[in-house]
Amino acid sequence: MHFTKVEHIGIAVKDIAAANTLYTNLLGAAPYKTETVASEHVVTSFFKVGETKIELLQATDPSSAIAKHIEKRGEGMHHVAYAVDDIKASMTALSKEGFRLLNEVPKKGADNKWVCFIHPKSCNGVLVELCQDRGERINLETEQVAE
Repeated sequence: MHFTKVEHIGIAVKDIAAANTLYTNLLGAAPYKTETVASEHVVTSFFKVGETKIELLQATDPSSAIAKHIEKRGEGMHHVAYAVDDIKASMTALSKEGFRLLNEVPKKGADNKWVCFIHPKSCNGVLVELCQDRGERINLETEQVAE
């Protein structure tokens, strides 16, 4: 298993339009992409900061993980995402090391990524996301992928 970089930092927000304005002013550049991820009930915006990205996430459904996070903890830091070369191998290795994965198979995430989350209780209270570019092939014939 090999983490190649911090891929992005996820920040939960109540109002993505207001947050986009705030982060545009803070970072000096507008988001390069806005995307809805229906399976996760979120709308996202991405900002580029050097080689790292900032992802803003707004819930589109009150039962979503982001809505529950904001209700419990308020707006702010939601997760740290790390890029990996092989998400399936990383998931297997981390599971063997005792990390609790929140999904058993990679899911389609925002920004054209395969993703898997690691429970915060396994990572000192931090929700960790593994990301692999969807342009990089994973074996879809023999492996299930969550939508």
